[in-house]
Amino acid sequence: MGYKVVVAGATGNVGREMLNILAEREFPVDEIAALASRKSLGTEVSFGDKTLKTKDLDTFDFTAIPSLNKMLVLELARCGYILRRENIIALGNSGTGKTHVALALGLAACQKGFSVAFATAASLVNQLLEARDEKRLLRLQRELQAVKLLIVDELGYVPLSPTGAELLFEVFSQRYERGSTIVTSNLPFEDWTSVLGSERLTGALLDRLTHHVSILAMNGDSYRLRQSAGRRRATAAAEQNQATPDNADPETGEIIP
Repeated sequence: MGYKVVVAGATGNVGREMLNILAEREFPVDEIAALASRKSLGTEVSFGDKTLKTKDLDTFDFTAIPSLNKMLVLELARCGYILRRENIIALGNSGTGKTHVALALGLAACQKGFSVAFATAASLVNQLLEARDEKRLLRLQRELQAVKLLIVDELGYVPLSPTGAELLFEVFSQRYERGSTIVTSNLPFEDWTSVLGSERLTGALLDRLTHHVSILAMNGDSYRLRQSAGRRRATAAAEQNQATPDNADPETGEIIP
């Protein structure tokens, strides 16, 4: 199965099992770093029927999420955690920018020359199941183990089958102290069992993920709901202005002779 990666307008077809790899094997590291360093860059990562636009941290509104430690995020963008093979977990309700921050940290890693792979948890599990059925699971697992930074987005939105949960656990286990992983989730740790289906498996997974970890608390109002409400208010105001004659009293609406 082929996937398309678009970096600064340059398109390439990636004939790999993994969903997306922004790495030296797809694009030269110096080219990625040069393109990504441009402030106007919008890097689109496409897989299946979903497209994500990667933005840097300059476009993230830290004031909207008071619980998020800005200084910690900026320090993580320097990528020292990758050299130390440490992990990052971003926890918070939907719409608070967890994917934005994860992708921004992934872009920062690309700028530093590290190989980066991105997938939602559900999509990654589907790829692992397909690879197992097609007898190429070991090859995919080796590739996932080799990447310097693996981003697993949206863990918790879709419950996993027992087999899928075990395959995902194997990915995290194989990367333990060998590579860095960023996980985003809308669930607190105590609720991860509802996704993975097993207390034993959840405990073992968290033991590996949280041994060397930075946790980003990202609870707050949803960006998307706030933006939607703002658009509705702007539309209502525009419609009201159009319906009010120029010579009408702004308080009573009466026409002024």
